[in-house]
Amino acid sequence: MQVQQFAVPEVLQAHVRYFWTMESTAAAASFRTIVDGCPGLLFQHGAAGLQPQAGKPWTRLLLHGQATQPLEVVADEPFRLIGMCLQPGALASVFGLEAEELTDSCLDPDLLAAAPGFRLAERLGNADSVAGQLEQLTAYLQVAINRQGAAPAPCIDQAVQRIAAASGGLNLRQLQDELQLSERSFQRKFKQRVGVSPKMFARICQFQESLGQLRRAEYEKLSDVAYAHEYADQSHYIRAFREFAGSTPQQFRQQARGQVENFPALRR
Repeated sequence: MQVQQFAVPEVLQAHVRYFWTMESTAAAASFRTIVDGCPGLLFQHGAAGLQPQAGKPWTRLLLHGQATQPLEVVADEPFRLIGMCLQPGALASVFGLEAEELTDSCLDPDLLAAAPGFRLAERLGNADSVAGQLEQLTAYLQVAINRQGAAPAPCIDQAVQRIAAASGGLNLRQLQDELQLSERSFQRKFKQRVGVSPKMFARICQFQESLGQLRRAEYEKLSDVAYAHEYADQSHYIRAFREFAGSTPQQFRQQARGQVENFPALRR
């Protein structure tokens, strides 16, 4: 299996974290997605064949919302994917969607009015190289963003940035007061923009920060990671890790080398 990650043009960085590709030549494979606090878009080359272990096959092109749990995906033939990891608020700023409607779900973005007449699946399928596909994704995003007008939500975007910068370790009540929002309004606006509650997003950021330390192997004992990221103890950390990664930290370390962030485990 080959995985690559690509930087995005500066003009798109407010909406997209990175582009990525994944290719498997195995006759059959499965992989597990991981909760990362971001929506995304992916395209399958050839006939659509990937599908959740308990669900319908994915469409050839799909836009997915925030995930609150990992997902087992199976393939019964070799596959190639290209996609992009979006910023937390991009479903609103790029596609004009209320993000909560797509949480733990997906749809075909060609059915949306984000970029009328663009036919992204067809353009990606006709591109003769990864570079050509990245050009098509960039062009699509620019059309969609210009049409949407960036859908500003300064209070919520600020909240997202501050929660992420603090790796989830922020007093949410204090943040809400600083933004001069009632608790109900903060919760509602945040879910509309991001797809999950502020508390859930903070927990995901906390988990993701611990994941970075785990990937880098910058610890002597697992309890060091747990305490460094303000988990009550190692057992609480392992439970949170299972919730968002679908495995124990040790299992993740054995499976995750060389994977893009949202697809940490690929198994034959």
